Amino acid sequence: MLEERVSAALARAKSPEQGTKKQRKVKAGAHKAAKQSSPAPGEGRADKLVGKEKHRGMQRSILVYLETCLFLDKPEWAQQCLVFCCQSPKYRKLLCSKMYNILLRGWAKKGSLKHVSGIFFMLYNTGLKPTVESYAMALECMGRVSCAPKKIQQFQIPTSSHPQKCLACLPRQYISVGRAQGWNQHDLGPQLEKDGFHLDDLFQHVTYEDDGQEMVLTALRVIQPSYQLPPPPQAESYTKPMLRDFYSKKLAVTYPKLDFSVQELQELFQKQLDMEMASTITVPSVTMTGSPSQHTVKAQKRLASLRSQWQQALLQGLQKSRQHQARCMKKAGPKALYPYLCLLKDEEYVEIMLQTLVNLPPQGELLVILAKELGNKVYTKYMLQKKVSSQVLDKVQRLYKDYVHLLAKDTQPDSYLPREYWEKLEASTSPLLMKSDSDWFDALRVELGICLLELMVQVLKVRSNLLNCNQEQKLIPVLYHVYSFSSSYRVGLIKPHPIFTHVVADAAKPMLTFSTSLVPMLCPPIPWISPSFGAYILSPTKLMRSTDGATQHQMLLDECPSATLYPVLDALNYLGNCPWKINKPVLDVVISIFNDKGSEKLDIPPPLSEAPKPTKRTPMEMDSIKNKAAWKQELARCQKKAAEMYSLRMDALYMLSIANYLRDQVFWLPHNMDFRGRTYPCPPYLSHLRNDVARGILLFAEGKPLGPRGFDWLKIHLVNLTGLKKNKSLQDRLAYANEIMEDILDSADHPLTGRKWWMDTEEPWQVLACCMEIARASRVPDPAAYVSYFPVHQDGSCNGLQHYAALGRDLIGATSVNLMPCDEPQDVYTTVAKQVEELRRQDAEEGVHIAQLLEGFIKRKLVKQTVMTVVYGVTRYGSRLQMEKQLKDNSDFPEEYLWAASHYLVQKAFRILQQMFSRTREIQAWLTDSARLISQSGRTVEWVTPLGLPIVQPYHQSRRTSVRSTMQAVTLKMQVDSKQKPNTTKQKNAFPPNFIHSLDSTHMMLTALHCCRQGLTFVSVHDCYWTHACSVDMMNQMCREQFVELHSQPILEDLSQFMLQKYCTASPPSCKKSVMLKEILSKVPETGDLDLQKVIESIYFFS
Repeated sequence: MLEERVSAALARAKSPEQGTKKQRKVKAGAHKAAKQSSPAPGEGRADKLVGKEKHRGMQRSILVYLETCLFLDKPEWAQQCLVFCCQSPKYRKLLCSKMYNILLRGWAKKGSLKHVSGIFFMLYNTGLKPTVESYAMALECMGRVSCAPKKIQQFQIPTSSHPQKCLACLPRQYISVGRAQGWNQHDLGPQLEKDGFHLDDLFQHVTYEDDGQEMVLTALRVIQPSYQLPPPPQAESYTKPMLRDFYSKKLAVTYPKLDFSVQELQELFQKQLDMEMASTITVPSVTMTGSPSQHTVKAQKRLASLRSQWQQALLQGLQKSRQHQARCMKKAGPKALYPYLCLLKDEEYVEIMLQTLVNLPPQGELLVILAKELGNKVYTKYMLQKKVSSQVLDKVQRLYKDYVHLLAKDTQPDSYLPREYWEKLEASTSPLLMKSDSDWFDALRVELGICLLELMVQVLKVRSNLLNCNQEQKLIPVLYHVYSFSSSYRVGLIKPHPIFTHVVADAAKPMLTFSTSLVPMLCPPIPWISPSFGAYILSPTKLMRSTDGATQHQMLLDECPSATLYPVLDALNYLGNCPWKINKPVLDVVISIFNDKGSEKLDIPPPLSEAPKPTKRTPMEMDSIKNKAAWKQELARCQKKAAEMYSLRMDALYMLSIANYLRDQVFWLPHNMDFRGRTYPCPPYLSHLRNDVARGILLFAEGKPLGPRGFDWLKIHLVNLTGLKKNKSLQDRLAYANEIMEDILDSADHPLTGRKWWMDTEEPWQVLACCMEIARASRVPDPAAYVSYFPVHQDGSCNGLQHYAALGRDLIGATSVNLMPCDEPQDVYTTVAKQVEELRRQDAEEGVHIAQLLEGFIKRKLVKQTVMTVVYGVTRYGSRLQMEKQLKDNSDFPEEYLWAASHYLVQKAFRILQQMFSRTREIQAWLTDSARLISQSGRTVEWVTPLGLPIVQPYHQSRRTSVRSTMQAVTLKMQVDSKQKPNTTKQKNAFPPNFIHSLDSTHMMLTALHCCRQGLTFVSVHDCYWTHACSVDMMNQMCREQFVELHSQPILEDLSQFMLQKYCTASPPSCKKSVMLKEILSKVPETGDLDLQKVIESIYFFS
């Protein structure tokens, strides 16, 4: 039909020269129609995928709304929403069985068989079929109302003869005679089997709340008295080749014990639970030293009085706002905000708003950031209450009480891993611990946050003469909604009034409040057993952290066979089970400098009082437009610097206050990972992944004797931290440490009053901590017997290039990054710098002016960043900027030659790197070309790591979503929205570095698991591995062995096969891009002749 219309339109249209404007328009329309009817290869598939994802996003919003109504025990609200969707052409096509199951769950809980029958009718009337959960909810309802056997056997949905019996709760238009299908005088068992289910599925594939499972069993046994629950499903076996032996019970060894008894661990769990039940924790600020002054006490009382007034005003305002939202509820459908304003007690909403108010920076904050923060806090509290109300908490408490027997020192050793042990305990209680709910999407969090922000701006008032009684008294807003410009966009800001800022500053907040998910745990974390359960007891935590709006990762994990994720979960559990404590002597030194105006040299941010201030100018100096413009620029620079200083200062304050609060306690850092598999501690403020200061104040909570080699490793580690002797052998570094022992001891004994040698090193705080540890060990009779809690690090030597060299079996590249055994460590940065200098010298002799100017300026530091980032796909333009910055920092280099010099250096550096890492560049090009063609076909790049972790790149074309309110319309820019087409540029540029990151995370996890089997303490900062000094040699051996094991797998060949299967099997043979992609993916880069087994002998591989 379309072709006929196109032909007719073309027949009616004349040539452009002869036809009228109207006729030319007809012809253009015909061409457009023809083009749309025959999309380019891959475009049709891309549009179909985009449409599917868009529907999935809208479905998610309906699911979230229905789940919220059910939590509030308001199934009638959920049913009202579902009826609204059925009547709306826009929403009707989005309906799915899961939505009806949510409503069935709500009515089943209330025992309303009439409503359950009505929902089944709606389900069939929409053209959907019931799932096993649908049947389970119907049975649960029957169990609650104690149905007779005949009624259960003959459970009916409405028929043409009796529609009114079950449909009185539905709108009239949904009672359509003849449309009803389903059970009518049929036994339940045959109907289940007819739909492809078995009775056992009711207990193996359905998650129940409260006593739901017992009610289903009660109903079933009415008609089948002999029915018995199915046995728990057998655990799946891990089948990937690398760790098959690791999971063999024949080779299993006992899991390492913690230095805590069963009773102590149970008490720690109760402390953590109490903290999470409160959802927040309040800690003293490190700035409060000694007794507060009278001025401070007066300011604190004033702030407390204002807080009390604001609390009452917010309570009244919240009630009015909720009443308004209730009136709009019916017409809004799933977009109604009213249910989300009923999730918490009024006092809890008010407390969230007041906490946000007190933490507002003096310069204000973007409205969208504050709104999202408020929405996130409400969501966190909601999820906490949901776990408590669904009896998940009771189950967790019972399981954890037994789980600690695996970890406690006063129990028998066991070979189970934490995940295995928890699953064993869980199998004896219920098939599934908790059901997975839909996560709140960004637009909802922002919309809810704006609603609360709007309330704060409207009702929070303060007297204008609060600080100056001579002024006129009137009530003025505490918060102002203003606009500013970011780039070319106008953005909304929420700014506090200066009076409020002064009151808060004068009160010098003695206490800081944090969400419990932002601080370390006081007990070992709940082991990860699935993508949706683990880490904190109640605080919601994702296994795979993702950019806001990205959902593809969670869907991939949910679809992944559970056994495939075993190594990832077990590695995360082992990292999280490492106990920590605070290095109190170092912390005290840090706090003293922090409270004494800080130190930029030592990375301790100074207070705002040290911020630069604009020059004071007289009215005469401000006469000219030029002077005014200059002063405004200076003012903007000062304000920007002040904002940066405030942010850094508060970040340091939070970290130090949490550390000081935990100074006498043992704590744990639960871990999760990003979409590439790289692991991170969940608490953001205090962890070993942070800066030098944070690392310097952390110690292992469990100590081990140094042993015969431990003291030497402490000294070598100290020299590594100084940044000196990087190219020297371990023996030379040890000799140097012995030479400077006097400086080491002086730094340890007199850190602030001695020679302060430690302050001039590369990592001063870790150096100071190591000096103190060496001093303590050196002063005992036998250093080998000294019990050390100090973590020793081993860093990969340009780890990204190490993986590339191993992938390409590149002998030259492998030698330069220490994959081959050498007497002294090879430094790739120094090697590149020397070769660039040699090329420069040759050009200078030939009279090249820029080469002559660069004499004496080519150092290791100049090329380091370029060499380091070449593995991550840095462009020549990016490298030129890096080198330009290094030259600019050198005041001796003439500024007018910066561009020419950096351009010259980039050409030379890339030429050297191409020669040194030829295989690397070939693999990078292959990965980039593959990703480009995949994304151009409308699909995102996916792959699976050698451990089996599925990975997808979340880069999509940006989409703007508008959240409207009476305050302002907020536009959310989504760049990870799977409803949009892939961003080809980001997909292709990010694939090589992301693929390498997934390999380095795989190597780390392999090493962690084998350290676990050997009882070693192990944590990591990506490619930097930490352990006790006594076990460095053993960890290094396992690190090298697992690297060889990893790269002995056909990694690139497996990647090629996976992508051919995923991206090329369904494409038509005539598709040109598909043919090109198949050719590219089939041409796996050739490899060199590197002998991987040599890596095991390389002591500088990690050092």
